[in-house]
Amino acid sequence: MQPIFTDKQDFIRQYRSVCHYTLGKHYEDMGDTERYMALATLIANKANEVKTDNRGANRKAVYYFSLEFLIGPLLDNYLLNFGVRDLVEEGCADLGTPLDKLIEKEVDPGLGNGGLGRLAACFLDSMAAEGMDGYGNGMRYRYGLFRQEIEGGRQVEKTDNWLAKGYPWETRKPESAVTVTFGGHVERHEENGRFWFTLEGAEKIRAVPYDVPIVGYSGTTVNHLRLWSAEPYNEDFDLEAFNRGDYADAMKFRSDIEAITTILYPNDAGEHGRILRLKQEYLFVSAGLQTILRDYIRKHIRKGDTWEDLPKYVAIHTNDTHPALCGPELMRLLVDEQGVDFDLAFKIARQTISYTNHTVMPEALEKWSINTLRELLPRTYMIIEEIDRRYREGFPHNYDNWYEMLRDTAILWDGQARMANLSVIFSHSVNGVSALHTNIIENSVLKTFYELKPELFNNKTNGVSHRRFLGNANPPYARLITSAIGVGWLRDANQLEGLTAYENDASFQEEFAASKQWCKERLSAYIEKTSGVQLDTNMIFDVQVKRFHAYKRQLLNAFKILDIYNRMLDDPNYKPEPTAFIFSGKAAQSYTFAKEVIRLINSIADVVNNDKRVNEYIKVAFVPNFAVSNAQLIYSAADISEQISWAGSEASGTSNMKLQMNGAITLGTYDGANVEICDLVGNDNIKIFGLRTEEVDELRRNHSYWAWDLYNADRGRIGRLIDMLTDGSLARLSGNFESVRDGLMVNNDHDLVLKDFYSYAQAWAELTDSYRADRAAWNRSAIHNTAKSGYFSSDRTIREYGEDIWQISGSASRD
Repeated sequence: MQPIFTDKQDFIRQYRSVCHYTLGKHYEDMGDTERYMALATLIANKANEVKTDNRGANRKAVYYFSLEFLIGPLLDNYLLNFGVRDLVEEGCADLGTPLDKLIEKEVDPGLGNGGLGRLAACFLDSMAAEGMDGYGNGMRYRYGLFRQEIEGGRQVEKTDNWLAKGYPWETRKPESAVTVTFGGHVERHEENGRFWFTLEGAEKIRAVPYDVPIVGYSGTTVNHLRLWSAEPYNEDFDLEAFNRGDYADAMKFRSDIEAITTILYPNDAGEHGRILRLKQEYLFVSAGLQTILRDYIRKHIRKGDTWEDLPKYVAIHTNDTHPALCGPELMRLLVDEQGVDFDLAFKIARQTISYTNHTVMPEALEKWSINTLRELLPRTYMIIEEIDRRYREGFPHNYDNWYEMLRDTAILWDGQARMANLSVIFSHSVNGVSALHTNIIENSVLKTFYELKPELFNNKTNGVSHRRFLGNANPPYARLITSAIGVGWLRDANQLEGLTAYENDASFQEEFAASKQWCKERLSAYIEKTSGVQLDTNMIFDVQVKRFHAYKRQLLNAFKILDIYNRMLDDPNYKPEPTAFIFSGKAAQSYTFAKEVIRLINSIADVVNNDKRVNEYIKVAFVPNFAVSNAQLIYSAADISEQISWAGSEASGTSNMKLQMNGAITLGTYDGANVEICDLVGNDNIKIFGLRTEEVDELRRNHSYWAWDLYNADRGRIGRLIDMLTDGSLARLSGNFESVRDGLMVNNDHDLVLKDFYSYAQAWAELTDSYRADRAAWNRSAIHNTAKSGYFSSDRTIREYGEDIWQISGSASRD
């Protein structure tokens, strides 16, 4: 492919032109935000101009349905993928504004929350890099989840108005809008022995797509992410109400509709929130499927193919259960609008759709009230009900426990529609996201389905974009790697294995340490700016950054810090290796316990950071509003990667992979993808602690754990930590923590925080002692972790999806 700029002067000329014709200003008269907007517009235009050479009519396309796409800032990543970052950096310097200063002006799109959404974004990046026709299908949230601020130690949710200044990467496509309906009633029609159904009296909504280009590495493939926005079907409003001054009532029709795409994950504690959530899930499913079928008619039906050929040309992948309605909605469109036979439509849907499960906890599987589903989506529900009826009638009775198996796998049961079961029944493939997770869903979460149809199940261990989370996130280390093994690792992450030859190279170790120090200084400046905490960059940076949830056990980490603090006060001779403990992550708005843990961490920071007796050795920082942009700063600066969920609770994890790529040593349980990291790097280059999955299962099965036993057996250590929650020791900032104490002692420590505490504290001490004892050995281990991280590139994961599930490959199969 020809480069998008012939040289630096060509870039400057085109950049100035965009400034003038897009924003109506000369470059010199613009502020940095405007300069960023102009530069992003220029690169977006280049992406949209690319004529991808893999769009043959007979190629199979993948449509990845996800309620979240945490795509993060795009400018730096696309400059790397187009191969022009250095050229653009030089051009910006000549113009008088450093490129990094412009990159800082880009906002994080409010399109996702945690690992689920970031995984979807990495997969889009890798599909384009692998030359696949791969398209995202999601929602264009006006305000995203929320912007997290910390006030008085508490998480406070503020509006994330990420679209306030526009979004230069998106293109509105009103000509591709479709109609989505809610409510109404179904009428049955019959003529000459043929019958069909229509939906009458439904509320119509206009779903308008916005397309964001997805630039693959080398820029030869540009796919897109399609995001749907809900708009009124027509612009009528209550003129009489408006004229009498009832402006809110006059415009209520618009606000009720636009609420569907206003925020990600509306608070579903009340019925109104649950209905809004279901509307979100249906809108992006129905709108996306309508687009797929419209394109299929144009490309295939009109050229002689049939609807039965759909699975040859289209793969629909559902990311968790949020898009579970894909199956019945695809059937509705085929049966009601295209006249396809019901049985054939079900066959087509199953051959087209595949499903990734993301949970190991049965209680976390999504369910909807049958009454709500039937009222909101009457025709789609009819199809679900009929498929469920046929499933029950055809269920084999040759099992002794056939009724229990039916109860486990039916879609409709006890007044609820079980979306995981719906997803499995409508899929030809069901995959887990790590070896351990897949084993758990086969033997626990979806055990009965696995017993009935083991051929449906497979594992696809997650991966992450190494170009973004190492190439973009860690410039000095990326340059060092390239100087040692060449630039090919950006295309093929397996080439990182070549770093094993440099693990014992003293000069390379020294440069690695210098790159880590640069990243620490960059992160420290950011933390001081956003949190007011000053960190010594000579400290170990111990990092736990992820969504706040009880099973991820940020509480265990907090107790470790308190324990170190107590030991230092009790024993003046105890001097731990100086460590900065860095946390970041959001708690769901209605998740009280997780929000209390955030408050606890900030209260511990208040105590520790204001105690001069310990500040030389420990500091605590909470980075507010965790997002892709500040995550890249944190991953690159970390020495220790905290991955401490209880064994058997984390499906995979991806922060563990990103931190490993950047040379952090994992301190973790034998859970999720930690298992595979351990297998790859070896026991000497990771620190594993705590109960194993089978031990957790045995403990729960026998009800043999009693938290009070640990409290009473060690009142001076564990008991003291528990007491500190309510004795005023941590109350200065915002009060005591009775609910956290109750979660441990009244609810018997479901997440085994106290049970794993001793093992965890010892593992941390041993790991940090090794940092103090032999820095060369530490750096060798860190480089080894990077060398073995290529397996966790999302490029590898996507190749496996393509070959094993979607029956396609990338550039090798181009027409």
